[in-house]
Amino acid sequence: MAEFNKDDYLNDLPDADDFADKTAASAPAGSAPADGTAPADGTAPADGQAAPGAGDAGDGSDAGASAPADGDAQTAQEAAAGADSGDQSQSESESAEDTLTPLGKAKQEAAEYLEALQRERAEFINYRNRAAKEQERFRQHGIIDVLTALLPALDDIDRIREHSEMDDSFKAVSAKIDKAFEKFGVEKFGEKGEDFDPTRHDAILHKPDPTAEKEVVDTVVEAGYRIGDRVIRAARVVVASPHA
Repeated sequence: MAEFNKDDYLNDLPDADDFADKTAASAPAGSAPADGTAPADGTAPADGQAAPGAGDAGDGSDAGASAPADGDAQTAQEAAAGADSGDQSQSESESAEDTLTPLGKAKQEAAEYLEALQRERAEFINYRNRAAKEQERFRQHGIIDVLTALLPALDDIDRIREHSEMDDSFKAVSAKIDKAFEKFGVEKFGEKGEDFDPTRHDAILHKPDPTAEKEVVDTVVEAGYRIGDRVIRAARVVVASPHA
Protein backbone atom coordinates (compact mmCIF):
# COMPACT_ATOMS: atom_id res chain seq x y z
CA MET A 1 0.00 0.00 0.00
CA ALA A 2 1.48 3.33 -1.11
CA GLU A 3 2.19 5.94 1.54
CA PHE A 4 -0.62 8.53 1.76
CA ASN A 5 0.20 12.25 2.04
CA LYS A 6 -2.75 14.23 3.35
CA ASP A 7 -1.23 17.65 2.55
CA ASP A 8 -0.73 16.81 -1.13
CA TYR A 9 -4.27 15.47 -1.27
CA LEU A 10 -5.81 18.59 0.30
CA ASN A 11 -3.87 21.01 -1.92
CA ASP A 12 -6.04 19.95 -4.84
CA LEU A 13 -9.32 20.86 -3.10
CA PRO A 14 -11.35 23.85 -4.44
CA ASP A 15 -11.31 27.12 -2.48
CA ALA A 16 -14.59 28.47 -1.07
CA ASP A 17 -13.99 31.94 -2.54
CA ASP A 18 -13.33 30.51 -5.99
CA PHE A 19 -16.44 28.38 -5.62
CA ALA A 20 -18.52 31.46 -4.69
CA ASP A 21 -17.13 33.48 -7.63
CA LYS A 22 -17.96 30.69 -10.06
CA THR A 23 -21.49 30.46 -8.63
CA ALA A 24 -22.04 34.24 -8.99
CA ALA A 25 -20.71 34.20 -12.54
CA SER A 26 -23.12 31.42 -13.50
CA ALA A 27 -26.19 33.31 -12.08
CA PRO A 28 -28.58 35.17 -14.55
CA ALA A 29 -27.61 38.72 -15.46
CA GLY A 30 -30.81 40.37 -14.18
CA SER A 31 -31.15 38.56 -10.86
CA ALA A 32 -30.55 40.40 -7.60
CA PRO A 33 -27.70 39.29 -5.29
CA ALA A 34 -28.56 37.32 -2.16
CA ASP A 35 -27.27 40.04 0.21
CA GLY A 36 -29.75 42.68 -0.97
CA THR A 37 -27.16 45.15 -2.31
CA ALA A 38 -27.76 47.16 -5.45
CA PRO A 39 -26.79 45.40 -8.67
CA ALA A 40 -24.07 46.74 -10.88
CA ASP A 41 -26.49 48.17 -13.52
CA GLY A 42 -27.66 50.96 -11.14
CA THR A 43 -31.18 49.69 -10.35
CA ALA A 44 -32.67 50.14 -6.88
CA PRO A 45 -31.93 47.57 -4.15
CA ALA A 46 -34.40 44.76 -3.58
CA ASP A 47 -35.66 46.15 -0.27
CA GLY A 48 -36.55 49.55 -1.76
CA GLN A 49 -34.20 51.57 0.42
CA ALA A 50 -32.65 54.64 -1.16
CA ALA A 51 -28.92 54.91 -1.47
CA PRO A 52 -27.39 56.98 1.26
CA GLY A 53 -26.52 60.53 0.26
CA ALA A 54 -24.00 63.03 1.33
CA GLY A 55 -26.37 64.48 3.92
CA ASP A 56 -26.67 61.20 5.80
CA ALA A 57 -23.11 61.26 6.95
CA GLY A 58 -24.00 63.52 9.89
CA ASP A 59 -22.23 66.58 11.17
CA GLY A 60 -18.67 66.78 12.30
CA SER A 61 -19.57 67.05 15.99
CA ASP A 62 -21.07 63.57 16.08
CA ALA A 63 -18.04 62.04 14.36
CA GLY A 64 -15.69 63.69 16.80
CA ALA A 65 -17.73 62.57 19.81
CA SER A 66 -17.74 58.94 18.75
CA ALA A 67 -13.97 58.74 18.12
CA PRO A 68 -11.99 57.46 21.15
CA ALA A 69 -8.97 59.26 22.54
CA ASP A 70 -5.46 58.27 21.42
CA GLY A 71 -4.56 56.68 24.76
CA ASP A 72 -7.77 54.67 24.93
CA ALA A 73 -7.33 53.47 21.33
CA GLN A 74 -3.79 52.25 22.05
CA THR A 75 -4.92 50.42 25.19
CA ALA A 76 -7.76 48.75 23.32
CA GLN A 77 -5.40 47.61 20.55
CA GLU A 78 -2.94 46.11 23.07
CA ALA A 79 -5.74 44.24 24.85
CA ALA A 80 -7.04 42.89 21.56
CA ALA A 81 -3.55 41.77 20.52
CA GLY A 82 -3.03 39.94 23.84
CA ALA A 83 -6.38 38.16 23.55
CA ASP A 84 -5.69 37.05 19.99
CA SER A 85 -2.16 35.70 20.63
CA GLY A 86 -3.41 32.65 22.56
CA ASP A 87 -5.98 31.67 19.93
CA GLN A 88 -3.83 32.29 16.86
CA SER A 89 -3.28 28.65 15.98
CA GLN A 90 -6.96 27.79 16.49
CA SER A 91 -8.05 30.77 14.40
CA GLU A 92 -5.72 29.76 11.58
CA SER A 93 -7.09 26.22 11.52
CA GLU A 94 -10.70 27.48 11.62
CA SER A 95 -10.05 29.99 8.84
CA ALA A 96 -8.48 27.26 6.72
CA GLU A 97 -11.56 25.09 7.21
CA ASP A 98 -13.89 28.02 6.40
CA THR A 99 -12.26 28.45 2.98
CA LEU A 100 -13.22 24.91 1.95
CA THR A 101 -16.40 24.03 0.10
CA PRO A 102 -18.68 21.29 1.50
CA LEU A 103 -17.06 18.86 -0.92
CA GLY A 104 -13.62 20.00 0.22
CA LYS A 105 -14.54 19.51 3.88
CA ALA A 106 -15.79 16.01 3.11
CA LYS A 107 -12.55 15.20 1.31
CA GLN A 108 -10.52 16.61 4.20
CA GLU A 109 -12.40 14.43 6.68
CA ALA A 110 -11.86 11.39 4.44
CA ALA A 111 -8.13 12.19 4.25
CA GLU A 112 -7.89 12.42 8.05
CA TYR A 113 -9.64 9.06 8.42
CA LEU A 114 -7.27 7.50 5.87
CA GLU A 115 -4.23 8.91 7.64
CA ALA A 116 -5.46 7.53 10.98
CA LEU A 117 -6.09 4.16 9.35
CA GLN A 118 -2.54 4.05 8.01
CA ARG A 119 -1.15 4.83 11.46
CA GLU A 120 -3.20 1.98 12.93
CA ARG A 121 -1.98 -0.33 10.16
CA ALA A 122 1.67 0.56 10.89
CA GLU A 123 1.15 -0.10 14.61
CA PHE A 124 -0.44 -3.47 13.83
CA ILE A 125 2.49 -4.47 11.59
CA ASN A 126 4.95 -3.57 14.36
CA TYR A 127 2.91 -5.59 16.85
CA ARG A 128 2.79 -8.57 14.49
CA ASN A 129 6.57 -8.48 14.03
CA ARG A 130 7.14 -8.32 17.78
CA ALA A 131 4.74 -11.21 18.32
CA ALA A 132 6.56 -13.32 15.69
CA LYS A 133 9.91 -12.66 17.38
CA GLU A 134 8.46 -13.57 20.77
CA GLN A 135 6.99 -16.76 19.35
CA GLU A 136 10.34 -17.79 17.85
CA ARG A 137 12.09 -17.06 21.13
CA PHE A 138 9.61 -19.22 23.09
CA ARG A 139 10.01 -21.97 20.49
CA GLN A 140 13.78 -22.00 20.96
CA HIS A 141 13.38 -22.09 24.72
CA GLY A 142 11.17 -25.17 24.39
CA ILE A 143 13.71 -26.92 22.15
CA ILE A 144 16.51 -26.07 24.58
CA ASP A 145 14.55 -27.49 27.51
CA VAL A 146 13.91 -30.77 25.69
CA LEU A 147 17.53 -31.02 24.51
CA THR A 148 18.89 -30.31 27.99
CA ALA A 149 16.69 -33.07 29.45
CA LEU A 150 17.92 -35.57 26.82
CA LEU A 151 21.64 -34.73 27.02
CA PRO A 152 22.54 -37.64 29.38
CA ALA A 153 20.84 -40.14 27.07
CA LEU A 154 22.54 -38.64 24.01
CA ASP A 155 25.92 -38.87 25.74
CA ASP A 156 25.30 -42.56 26.50
CA ILE A 157 24.42 -43.19 22.85
CA ASP A 158 27.70 -41.55 21.77
CA ARG A 159 29.73 -43.70 24.21
CA ILE A 160 28.03 -46.88 22.98
CA ARG A 161 28.67 -45.86 19.39
CA GLU A 162 32.36 -45.22 20.10
CA HIS A 163 33.29 -48.10 22.39
CA SER A 164 31.04 -50.95 21.24
CA GLU A 165 29.37 -52.24 18.16
CA MET A 166 25.74 -51.20 17.78
CA ASP A 167 23.14 -53.46 16.23
CA ASP A 168 21.01 -52.26 13.33
CA SER A 169 17.92 -51.47 15.40
CA PHE A 170 19.89 -49.33 17.84
CA LYS A 171 21.60 -47.51 14.97
CA ALA A 172 18.20 -46.76 13.42
CA VAL A 173 16.88 -45.27 16.68
CA SER A 174 20.04 -43.18 17.09
CA ALA A 175 19.75 -41.86 13.53
CA LYS A 176 16.11 -40.88 14.07
CA ILE A 177 17.00 -38.91 17.18
CA ASP A 178 19.77 -37.05 15.34
CA LYS A 179 17.43 -36.21 12.44
CA ALA A 180 14.72 -35.02 14.82
CA PHE A 181 17.11 -32.51 16.43
CA GLU A 182 18.40 -31.39 13.02
CA LYS A 183 14.80 -30.66 12.02
CA PHE A 184 14.55 -28.14 14.88
CA GLY A 185 17.88 -26.49 14.03
CA VAL A 186 20.01 -28.28 16.63
CA GLU A 187 23.60 -28.82 15.46
CA LYS A 188 25.98 -31.27 17.05
CA PHE A 189 29.69 -30.39 17.05
CA GLY A 190 32.94 -31.68 18.50
CA GLU A 191 35.14 -33.96 16.40
CA LYS A 192 38.67 -35.16 16.81
CA GLY A 193 41.11 -33.00 14.84
CA GLU A 194 39.05 -29.78 15.05
CA ASP A 195 40.84 -26.55 15.86
CA PHE A 196 40.39 -25.69 19.51
CA ASP A 197 37.92 -22.82 19.99
CA PRO A 198 37.44 -21.62 23.59
CA THR A 199 33.97 -20.29 22.70
CA ARG A 200 32.77 -23.75 21.64
CA HIS A 201 35.11 -26.20 23.44
CA ASP A 202 35.57 -26.79 27.14
CA ALA A 203 39.12 -28.10 27.58
CA ILE A 204 39.27 -30.50 30.52
CA LEU A 205 42.91 -31.39 29.80
CA HIS A 206 45.81 -30.03 27.72
CA LYS A 207 48.11 -32.76 26.45
CA PRO A 208 51.50 -31.77 25.03
CA ASP A 209 52.04 -33.14 21.53
CA PRO A 210 55.39 -32.60 19.79
CA THR A 211 53.79 -33.19 16.38
CA ALA A 212 51.04 -30.59 16.88
CA GLU A 213 51.52 -27.20 15.25
CA LYS A 214 48.51 -25.63 16.98
CA GLU A 215 45.93 -26.55 19.59
CA VAL A 216 43.54 -29.16 18.24
CA VAL A 217 40.91 -31.46 19.69
CA ASP A 218 42.48 -34.82 20.55
CA THR A 219 39.59 -36.56 22.34
CA VAL A 220 35.89 -35.69 22.63
CA VAL A 221 34.52 -36.57 26.05
CA GLU A 222 31.06 -35.05 25.49
CA ALA A 223 29.76 -33.59 22.24
CA GLY A 224 28.57 -30.01 22.06
CA TYR A 225 25.21 -28.73 20.82
CA ARG A 226 24.08 -25.34 19.49
CA ILE A 227 21.14 -23.65 17.76
CA GLY A 228 22.39 -21.19 15.19
CA ASP A 229 25.09 -19.12 16.89
CA ARG A 230 23.83 -19.95 20.38
CA VAL A 231 25.83 -22.66 22.13
CA ILE A 232 23.58 -24.83 24.29
CA ARG A 233 26.46 -26.86 25.69
CA ALA A 234 30.14 -26.56 24.91
CA ALA A 235 31.95 -29.73 23.88
CA ARG A 236 34.15 -31.19 26.62
CA VAL A 237 37.41 -32.17 24.99
CA VAL A 238 41.05 -33.07 25.56
CA VAL A 239 43.31 -30.63 23.70
CA ALA A 240 46.63 -31.52 22.09
CA SER A 241 48.96 -28.55 22.47
CA PRO A 242 52.29 -27.89 20.73
CA HIS A 243 55.31 -29.00 22.76
CA ALA A 244 56.99 -25.96 24.31
